[in-house]
Amino acid sequence: MDDAYERLADALDRLANGFPRTTAGVEIRLLQKMFSREEAAVAAALTATPQTSAMIAERAGAASGHARALLKSLVERDLVWLSTKPGLRGFRLAPFVVGSYEAHMLTTRDPEYAALVEEYLTTGGAAAMMAPQPAIHRTVPARAAVKEEWVLPYDDVRQLLLGADAFRLEDCVCRVQQEQLGQRRCDFPIATCLWFSSGEPSAAEGTISRAEALAFLDRVEEIGLVHTVSNAMEGAGYVCNCCGCCCGLLRGITEWGIEHSVAQANYFALIDSDACSNCGICMERCQVHAISEADDVPVIDLALCIGCGLCVTGCGQDAVQLQRKPQDEIVVPPIDFGAWERERLRNRGLL
Repeated sequence: MDDAYERLADALDRLANGFPRTTAGVEIRLLQKMFSREEAAVAAALTATPQTSAMIAERAGAASGHARALLKSLVERDLVWLSTKPGLRGFRLAPFVVGSYEAHMLTTRDPEYAALVEEYLTTGGAAAMMAPQPAIHRTVPARAAVKEEWVLPYDDVRQLLLGADAFRLEDCVCRVQQEQLGQRRCDFPIATCLWFSSGEPSAAEGTISRAEALAFLDRVEEIGLVHTVSNAMEGAGYVCNCCGCCCGLLRGITEWGIEHSVAQANYFALIDSDACSNCGICMERCQVHAISEADDVPVIDLALCIGCGLCVTGCGQDAVQLQRKPQDEIVVPPIDFGAWERERLRNRGLL
């Protein structure tokens, strides 16, 4: 049967981010929550390349005016993206993660949708979506954890903010989803997703100043959250501040055995056993459970360490340091989102 939701699921999986199928078919029920059948039929005609509404209408077999109205509604709900760049004007399909999933979850706060997302992730969706490389997100180290002369330009979270003009805080979609399920296991703040951009600040809810944004980064490092950003050198527009119990990408490591569900920072933690008082704070602060105790001394599993530096910033004995990896182990992220898409499509066998 030629079903609009099936075609939309296929279209989403052709994007670099992926939308892999599960044996239970829960992904179709997810899409039915997000799109009407008419919207799904039009959205299924979109690709990663922005195109005009007339082109999309022809491919979808829909009247041009009606297709444009549906597309505008989908753009307003962030299920479709509108590009206004010269030479790239038009509508493109938003990926599921990061993209339409977050937009729908934060807008609706729907417990049924939250449950479907959880089922999707735990029945194979997470493993199939997060395992391909490059990872969707990468870790950047806590500002106070790494020597200034060592930090690579694309790892300097402070410089990302200093190059922006407008800032706002939004709710963390992962904590919202876990809260809707009634199974959130932490008491970290909800509003920890920091968005930033060039241009004049708006009057939107959550808008803060640059000084407040920098102070906010200090605060989330202090309470023990991991900075992650989109996995490209240029074009970052947000910093997520993640916990291992709610964040879908960190749960890839802590729950689903996906070793590189988030790209490690180019640093690793090192404990001085002579200076260590074995207070256990570093183990408590490690969001990916990379630190355990052996012979009364904390030991770091470097295969799990993501280089976030929270163990460093929490140590009152100065017994933990963040070291830069050797040059031959440095992983340089793709230059921008377009390069990331091409590399990931190639690694998925779709390019």
